[in-house]
Amino acid sequence: MESLGVAELAKLFAVVAQNMADHEETLREMDAALGDGDLGITMRKGFAALAESVGTYEGNDCGEMLMKGGMAMAGAVPSTMGTLMASALMQAGRGLRGQGAIDAAGLATLLEGLRDGVAKRGKCQEGDCTLLDVLAPAARSARAKVDDEDGGLTEVAQAARAGASEGLEATKDMVPRFGKAAVFGDKAVGLVDQGGQASVYLIEGLTSFA
Repeated sequence: MESLGVAELAKLFAVVAQNMADHEETLREMDAALGDGDLGITMRKGFAALAESVGTYEGNDCGEMLMKGGMAMAGAVPSTMGTLMASALMQAGRGLRGQGAIDAAGLATLLEGLRDGVAKRGKCQEGDCTLLDVLAPAARSARAKVDDEDGGLTEVAQAARAGASEGLEATKDMVPRFGKAAVFGDKAVGLVDQGGQASVYLIEGLTSFA
């Protein structure tokens, strides 16, 4: 596979939505340990709205489709995490505006958009123990594979998954600085970030073709 068109991308987001539904209880339990326990339902509802939006999109612009999907998510789950994910998707859409299909470099651009959207909206940095600590290494690994000039779409997707997994594991050693988890401080060390886990499910779904 050399590129993903609008239809293929929409199908991948349907996989993401199913991923979130399948892991709703896992996310709920993780969030209940350090937050208010609503992450599972937020991700399920938010990505279901996104999948419905992109699944009914009739244009031929991957960026526009993502922006519309992000807006649908924002309307469905106007919570902190819902807003962060929606902002990430809309930023990714801006970076892909006008593209009828995305190749390996386009996938890296999509991931960089997710990263930048979270950083901008959440005003967070790597090391703060947030979903950015998963999205940033995923994007970095993807871009590095593109720059090596030996990475096609499949290889870039695999690199992104590996980066996301490594990033999630690294959050175990971080002290949360945002959200309700920050109240726990050092007591949260040893646990992976729940938003980071949701981001892994997102990236796994997006790269499930590889």
